[in-house]
Amino acid sequence: MNAIEFARKQESAKVIAGGKGDDKVGWFIRPTVIETTDPDFKLLREELFGPILTVYPYADGKFDETLDLCDRTSPYGLTGAVFATDRQAIRKASEKLINAAGNFYINDKPTGAVVGLQPFGGARASGTNDKAGSFLNLIRWISPRVIKETYAPPINHRYPYMEDDNERGAL
Repeated sequence: MNAIEFARKQESAKVIAGGKGDDKVGWFIRPTVIETTDPDFKLLREELFGPILTVYPYADGKFDETLDLCDRTSPYGLTGAVFATDRQAIRKASEKLINAAGNFYINDKPTGAVVGLQPFGGARASGTNDKAGSFLNLIRWISPRVIKETYAPPINHRYPYMEDDNERGAL
């Protein structure tokens, strides 16, 4: 509620959906959307754990600049998503935002990683990016070693190309 109240007091922001909550046990907040005209708005830079989405509509023709803005706005990088039908725009966003989020979704909801099946971990100040809940987290704690054993060891070290024509029965 503090974030929502903060937004309500700013000239550069408005609550466009939700914005209500109560102080019952659990402190429930309705899903809330806050729109801002300030690309450096505080709620764009903070990591909020609640159903609060802060949006900044970017100007047409400013896609590259907006990607740069997204990449530098926040020290946090838990999850991010891009929605587009233009494959070039998707590729560009994916490349420019490579370090902006530990989990990056394309045309899909940016929540709901399945523990044990889909790696999950934040980047930057949101975590160590070690993908808790998957085998990738284990890699952080081990030094992998591979052992290969052949139970029918070769008796000759030579390959066929090493034989001369007489040994192969040349015509």
